[in-house]
Amino acid sequence: MSNIKKIIAVMSGKGGVGKSFVTSLVAINLQREGYKVGVLDADITGPSIPKIFGVNKERAVMEGEKMVPVESSKGTKVMSLNLLLQNENQPVIWRGPLIGNTAKQFYEDTKWGDLDYLVIDLPPGTADVTLTVMQSIPIDGMVIVTCPQDLVSLIVEKSVIMAEKMNIPILGLVENMSYATCPDCGEKINIFGESKAESVAKDMNLNLLGKLPINSSMTKMCDSGTLESFSGTEDAFIDLGKTINGMI
Repeated sequence: MSNIKKIIAVMSGKGGVGKSFVTSLVAINLQREGYKVGVLDADITGPSIPKIFGVNKERAVMEGEKMVPVESSKGTKVMSLNLLLQNENQPVIWRGPLIGNTAKQFYEDTKWGDLDYLVIDLPPGTADVTLTVMQSIPIDGMVIVTCPQDLVSLIVEKSVIMAEKMNIPILGLVENMSYATCPDCGEKINIFGESKAESVAKDMNLNLLGKLPINSSMTKMCDSGTLESFSGTEDAFIDLGKTINGMI
């Protein structure tokens, strides 16, 4: 019941760097290129994908023994644990192995149909769920998300080593919250310090896929579930999907 051509996973060595935002941007830009796209929310204990795509009030249904993903207003197919819970605010108090198996089941037991791309939002870190997904799902490429902080090189290196041990190709690095642009003069302000993206990418022999700015309009659209409709002129946001599409 599923024909998925390419699978992209998005991971980060730590939380709070905007991994789900980058996952959504990748999916949205690929969909705008004319591809059929699905998003698997494997961040079981912190699922935010349904809200970003505006489907958090909907619920997935069963069709026989298969789960049917919810479709966004633009046709992106989404599967997340939050779409199966009676209340989206209900916490998931499970141990690691059960969470990992749930992420695997979302891939195997969801009726995805024909997809050009399935984009997986992994949980932060390199623990059980990430390992289970890497071992059980045929990932074609990994995107690593980071932000400009002192410990970034160490955190990225852990992610790179894990992907390499699992024989998963690394498409490249995305630095989120890289800078903010002054609305008056257009000057770029490094709120979290100088960007280390170029040096980290060079040291680890990674492609630098993009440096994404802090943008309050994008944040509001994530909160309101309307990110698919963004129409900003920031090349960093728009080009991300095109760049990745050309690599796998």
